[in-house]
Amino acid sequence: MRSPRVSVVCIFYQAERFLAEAVDSVLAQDFADWELLLVDDGSTDGGTALAQGYVTRHPGRIRYLDHPGHANRGMSATRNRGIAEAQGEYLAFIDADDVWRAAKLAEQVALLDADPAAAMVCGNLEYWRSWDGGRDAVVRIGPPRHGPLGSAPLRSSPPDTLLDCYPLGMMPAVSVDALVRRSVAEAVGRFEEQFTALYEDQAFFAKVMASHPVIFADRSWLRYRQHGGNTVSTAHADGSYRASRAAFLVWLESWIAPRNLPGKARLQRAIAREQWKLSHPLAAKVLNRIQRRFPRLMR
Repeated sequence: MRSPRVSVVCIFYQAERFLAEAVDSVLAQDFADWELLLVDDGSTDGGTALAQGYVTRHPGRIRYLDHPGHANRGMSATRNRGIAEAQGEYLAFIDADDVWRAAKLAEQVALLDADPAAAMVCGNLEYWRSWDGGRDAVVRIGPPRHGPLGSAPLRSSPPDTLLDCYPLGMMPAVSVDALVRRSVAEAVGRFEEQFTALYEDQAFFAKVMASHPVIFADRSWLRYRQHGGNTVSTAHADGSYRASRAAFLVWLESWIAPRNLPGKARLQRAIAREQWKLSHPLAAKVLNRIQRRFPRLMR
């Protein structure tokens, strides 16, 4: 049988409350040439049975995976479990508490098909609060640009992409709404398994942004559910964010050091600056305000 164009990797752990909405949003896609890999990170709630029920109802399109012994190994290892079984040309990721808009795959595939040199396409991020009575907000992702939301896609190349975007720049971070070529994911070494929660996605995206062109579209394809149990909220609440960021910067420094990357020295200076900020939090607030107002000043 012909392989699907897109392999969708949905990792989940204790996600019984939201998983069905995520899976249903994949099933509702306008673009139909996909497979869905539901990858269980050792759940002990009803999420496992829920996922297996989808497999029964959609044989050949949806597959269930877990780790040997139904172990809990963290987010990066679980994404890699899905990538290892993926058959598609492109990889898409959806977290178990998020929801896609119906045009997501059709529009992203069209953009990558039209630009063979681009490794990945990303959209803006909709902070989804209305599910729980709050107000939604769309945040523009990617390098600084002019023009209204909905303007033409922007193609960004290394090192500028990583210097512009969090975790080194001041623009918001690339999110798991991205569609990436599977060949690129393999070339950069998939996800870094030492990151089990916070920064697990940013380590992967940093490797892509440091080495390949990326398309940023002024479209919102992902509804990013806001709730107290997500990874970022948990890290800020339990005080682990600063230590996690310090560990990420040390890892990124060591990943860049042996590689011949475009603008390598600029990336290394940016890492050193971010490490300095962690040690000087009051001065960092002033520096961050300057960077937001003049984003290219310290590039």
